Amino acid sequence: MTTDRTTTALDARDPDPGAFAGGVSSGTRHAAVRAGVRRLGDLLGQALTRHEGADTLALVEQVRALARRPDNGAELARLLAGVDDPTAIVLARAFTAYFQLANITEQLYRSRELSDRAQGPLAETFARMGDALDAGTLERELASSIAGRLELRPVFTAHPTEASRRSVLDTLRRIADLLDADSPDVGTSRPADTERLGRRLAEMVDILWQTDELRVERPKPTDEARSAAYYLELIATEVLPDLLEELDLAFARVGIPLPAGARPLRFGSWAGGDRDGNPNVTPAVTLEVLTLQHEFGIRLLTSAVERLVKELTASTRVVTVSEGLVASLAADRVALPEVYERYVRLNAEEPYRLKCSYILARLAATRDRLAAGRPHVAGHDYAGLPDVLDDLAVMRASLTAGDGSLVADGPLQRMIRTANATGLALATLDIREHADKHHGALGALYDLLGELDVPYAELDRPARRALLSAELTRRRPLLGSAPPPLSDGALGALDLMRTIRVALDRFGADVIESYIVSMTRDVDDILAVAVLAREAGLVGVGFAGRPAWARIGFVPLFETVAELRSAGALLDGMLTDPSYRALVGARGDVQEVMLGYSDSSKDAGITASQWEIHKAQRDLRDIARRHGVVLRLFHGRGGSVGRGGGPSGEAIMAQPFGTLDGSIKVTEQGEVISDKYTLPQLARHNLEIALSAVVEASILHRSARLSPAVLAGWDTTMQAVADSARETYQAFVANPALVPFFLAATPVEELGNLNIGSRPSRRPGGSGGLADLRAIPWVFGWTQSRIILPGWFGVGTGLAAARAAGAGDTLADMYHSWHFFRTFLGNVQMTLAKSDLAIAERYVTTLTSDLAPTSAPGAAGSAGSAIFETIRAEHARTVREVLAVTGQRELLENAPTLRHTLEVRDAYLAPLHALQISLLARSRAAGPDADPHLRRALLLTINGIAAGLRNTG
Repeated sequence: MTTDRTTTALDARDPDPGAFAGGVSSGTRHAAVRAGVRRLGDLLGQALTRHEGADTLALVEQVRALARRPDNGAELARLLAGVDDPTAIVLARAFTAYFQLANITEQLYRSRELSDRAQGPLAETFARMGDALDAGTLERELASSIAGRLELRPVFTAHPTEASRRSVLDTLRRIADLLDADSPDVGTSRPADTERLGRRLAEMVDILWQTDELRVERPKPTDEARSAAYYLELIATEVLPDLLEELDLAFARVGIPLPAGARPLRFGSWAGGDRDGNPNVTPAVTLEVLTLQHEFGIRLLTSAVERLVKELTASTRVVTVSEGLVASLAADRVALPEVYERYVRLNAEEPYRLKCSYILARLAATRDRLAAGRPHVAGHDYAGLPDVLDDLAVMRASLTAGDGSLVADGPLQRMIRTANATGLALATLDIREHADKHHGALGALYDLLGELDVPYAELDRPARRALLSAELTRRRPLLGSAPPPLSDGALGALDLMRTIRVALDRFGADVIESYIVSMTRDVDDILAVAVLAREAGLVGVGFAGRPAWARIGFVPLFETVAELRSAGALLDGMLTDPSYRALVGARGDVQEVMLGYSDSSKDAGITASQWEIHKAQRDLRDIARRHGVVLRLFHGRGGSVGRGGGPSGEAIMAQPFGTLDGSIKVTEQGEVISDKYTLPQLARHNLEIALSAVVEASILHRSARLSPAVLAGWDTTMQAVADSARETYQAFVANPALVPFFLAATPVEELGNLNIGSRPSRRPGGSGGLADLRAIPWVFGWTQSRIILPGWFGVGTGLAAARAAGAGDTLADMYHSWHFFRTFLGNVQMTLAKSDLAIAERYVTTLTSDLAPTSAPGAAGSAGSAIFETIRAEHARTVREVLAVTGQRELLENAPTLRHTLEVRDAYLAPLHALQISLLARSRAAGPDADPHLRRALLLTINGIAAGLRNTG
């Protein structure tokens, strides 16, 4: 099949190899990374000598040297077998610290490399937009309309894959700042400066060595909320003002002003709102987290207004002010006389400073009101963000009218854009709960009413759908003013709805917007939560002349392949229901849908998962258009490739045409958050590239870039690849010996002791099989043993089947000209490059020998060895097929610098793997009586390998 020439021109931009691994891709910057890592490594060695002695440093070097020997780790294993537990702790800490220092150095020079480019992602995207406008292929009215509803919303989740403590991240951030200040690129003016910076760098490395990497106890949801707020504060103060100003200017350059009230970048959070499988998230915790978020958010806005006080020094002796500002100040004087009395003498002729003083007073009063749970007092405090923006808009209008447009469009506009992005709470909180919880609550209520012929739980889905749809139109409450005795589950579901209402009343309308229903399988799952929301007065379909209202939106989450395949039909059923359609209309005709990458991948393998998600997006797009609804997709992507991870910009551009209509939500999870946002320069780039991709996909990618014939042919080939890959993957995971093998050959059972999240790693009430294990530990465990199976297994079989059917040339065309397929294979290639089956074999040989013999006909040895041979064969097949499609002779041949970086990392990872294998064997032999030092050493190896591989969960 021949490739569409137009498609090639539009869709064949080469991905940045550094983006797939967070490293540098140029030789110049790679040399700088090596120099920086060498310098920090020397300082780490000095710290190790000071604290542990020269003999310990010599042991570390011996272990590193033995790991390079071509004896399959035999001599290193003998050495480590004789190492006592305290020494094992020091060894694990030393190699972990090395990776922490190497990672922060790579991040620093990655940000430098990105700043070397002549144009950033926004400039490149808007240049293409300008060309399209000039050529008449893009309607200005369409672009202007989309600009008004543009919204990228990264959602920070509390999923447990970030193994580093925040105190460690703080120290690493300071090390990066010092390394940056003392870089040859920057230069220092005097030898004394170089000496001072060098000493401070040594101090921080010493502090890093003295800091415990492991959490003492499992974090609470409030701790996770503080962690999210830590990054959001950094982004808001050091990234957003400049980034949003650049977006403003980019739109202006193409003659499309960004509306004043636009919110092109916002943030979300799940910390304190994700109840699915987490008993620690209660209604009380949700309110506590929201109060905490507002403390951070109001503090941030207060600091921003205080900066304005220093900048808005215009005097009425020099300029005139608008009547609107005069009237606003008069009203402020009446509402807040104490502020007037305090500041009138200082700012009598500086009206903008006086106005800022009133804003500061209201922000302080708002903070106090929310902390005490008191009601809003108009004029005294703010009910929500719109009130703050109104005060800022009065000043901006006055400045603009009085020839102060530079100031109005400068510091004041930056403040307004930032406030629009963060709100009063830094992030909007999503609520998530399992569909069964809502049906359980409704079952208790209906069974008490006694109206049904059979118990609610015995109704089939069509009957439940009819019942709940009719219920939404009624005005009665299912629960009277004196509630009867109910189960804890039913009371919990009702209490959650009341808590959402309290939160909206107390904090404002945008504090909670989305209620996500996990495991949505049919329309009744969405109608059930809507009926419960009606009980709390959150929604109503309208009656007696009152229009429908909906204070929150309901979001189906499609998580398995079966649900993804039926997603379009389910959305059609939702929007066909008159009652539910009225609620969507009350939300501005916007329907959000969440796509789950983790469970679909664990269920059917990465190939089928990615393809079914891609097809589901097409179906959802078409159904939404048919019903006149704006579709907002929420991508639940993890950090690893096996859970949908990879570069955000590439993923956004790989979506089907027309699925993005200005607004998108994407999860940011675990170690991805620290990797993207620890350094402001890197945070800026990551947000810019995602934002530019949203602009391009929404405005420039609204119609097909492929001819129907080409797309149909590629779809057929991709379906064949996915079907073969799924069959192979599902046959593999159906092996009853796999779960015992996985638990033995990886440290997944020990992962629970790492205290890296409030959410349990297993689903409650299960039988102990694969279905009970959450997707995150499934990926994390395979990664620790370097098999990284969820990121590639089945891909080779799928590609080989298509090639055998004569589609070899088609696969090559797909790779060169189809963004979806190229991004998919790029992520798979990176996973293959990080896997190491030689290391994995040591895990299998040492840790699975106690498994039962294999029952496979004609096979010998343990079930573990048979499973590993299957893994080895599919891995070799996948490498071979990926190379054939991409036209390479070895993995990452087109990114030699990145390949060399991974090889260097492997030299330091090998000792950690050897140590982990030894400690796992010791710990399991000791059982419950294992020495605490032994367990601590083992957990430190998990931490270190996670740091060395990155993108592990």
